[in-house]
Amino acid sequence: MIELTGKTALVTGASHRIGAAIVRMLHGEGMNLVLHYRDSLGGAERLRDDLNGQRPGSVVLGRADLGRIDQLEGLARLAQESFGRLDVLVNNASSFFPTPVGEVGPEQWDDLMNSNLRGPFFLAQAAAPLLRLHGGCIVNLVDIHAERPKMGFPVYSMAKAGNAMMVKALARELGPEVRVNGVAPGVILWPEEAMTEDHKVQILERTVLRRAGREEDIARTLLFLVRDAEYITGQILTVDGGRTVQQ
Repeated sequence: MIELTGKTALVTGASHRIGAAIVRMLHGEGMNLVLHYRDSLGGAERLRDDLNGQRPGSVVLGRADLGRIDQLEGLARLAQESFGRLDVLVNNASSFFPTPVGEVGPEQWDDLMNSNLRGPFFLAQAAAPLLRLHGGCIVNLVDIHAERPKMGFPVYSMAKAGNAMMVKALARELGPEVRVNGVAPGVILWPEEAMTEDHKVQILERTVLRRAGREEDIARTLLFLVRDAEYITGQILTVDGGRTVQQ
């Protein structure tokens, strides 16, 4: 087990949902955090203030557009300037919306590719020198749809497929000093856009455990990869309640 107290993690898309659960889990292990946000300043501030109330000076905020490569080095530098080190990068931020074939424009393509693939890669590249200094690690939030494309979401599915390959490619490129792994969630949180109850039931019926997961299921899996998995790299752990073993 790797001791995490006093070490530093940078989490993208950290202000709500799975990102916030990851932040709380790592903070509970004694880590200092850089919380990345783009537009969700209010949520990021509330989370920062809550955690700093528990342990003063343990959390700072960093704003960046993952589509702007010139802003990404500043996130890694913020970790170094605030806490003197960077040990863990969590590429969690993600855009998610439908892109039916025939209706896809360049702006939609760029948004999905920037948040799910391009931004995480260039952020990993910027963070790599700091991670190497302390034998750190990277964890990407992938998706079960990296392997099984989601109907109506081809660009998102392709971006996540690239993200999955990035896990494997960076594991080779950055080893032996830096481990790189991924977590592929299934039905953890329902999309923020409205879904009918019938549609939810249909999805859960195709899941072996017949229920949705929780943000904490992803956070605990990520904690395992960060803290306990010293001899695991280049792997993607699927947390989907058995969805991918169904037809």
